[in-house]
Amino acid sequence: MNLSLDHSEGSLLSDDFLDTPDDLDINIDDIDTPDETDSLEFITNGNDLEWEDDAPVACAKAAPGNCFGEDEDGNANDRLWRTVVIGEQEHRIDMQIIRPYLKVISHGGYYGEGLNAIIVFSACYLPDSSSSDYHYIMENLFLYVVSSLEMLVAEDYLIIYMNGATPRSKMPGISWLKKCYQMIHRRLRKNLKSLVIAHPTWFIRTVLTISRPFISVKFMNKIRYVHSLGELAEIVPMEHIHVPELVVQYDQEKIKALRER
Repeated sequence: MNLSLDHSEGSLLSDDFLDTPDDLDINIDDIDTPDETDSLEFITNGNDLEWEDDAPVACAKAAPGNCFGEDEDGNANDRLWRTVVIGEQEHRIDMQIIRPYLKVISHGGYYGEGLNAIIVFSACYLPDSSSSDYHYIMENLFLYVVSSLEMLVAEDYLIIYMNGATPRSKMPGISWLKKCYQMIHRRLRKNLKSLVIAHPTWFIRTVLTISRPFISVKFMNKIRYVHSLGELAEIVPMEHIHVPELVVQYDQEKIKALRER
């Protein structure tokens, strides 16, 4: 199976953001989708943040500065670590390396009755694949996203995936999406009521189609597409949802382009 999309520069409505079938070349047989036994490798030296009652405690028992890691010679460095438990397994997150990308996941308030959380995932805040240490950043960001879900969700919830204004160079790879899906606790998969994808492109639809082999039918049935922020506002309250400025601009340009047709 070969698919292709164009690649050119321009406004937010250029081919970097609106995909057309010209230069994307995907061969399903070549896709790297590691199995569930694959593990992530992390640096294990240094001190870290401790978590008590779902709140971070910044090394309360340590002297100032001891929250930072040390290199192999025992010298202090500027790495800040957080220890999290996902699926009964302890992981360490390099918070320093992912600091510029923490806005990728946020809490958007609640909908309906009770503590039905709205979780917003803004893809435009992801690192560019050309970044140095890209894979290391994505591994740590992956753990941050999954552990954040564990903390933010108490009951039923929905995820809004802000896809607008995201160039293909920032799109997460299929193997990254697979790891996220596999490491999300069964409770979170069950309690997810809807995955709303705002401003879907042909590219993101293709990625989801290719992902079907490792995603359950029930999960796929929870996916819903909305094509504008106005359409999104008809589904969920927007008061507490952080919409990136780039997405707002993308939405306005798209509406303008539709009116000029």
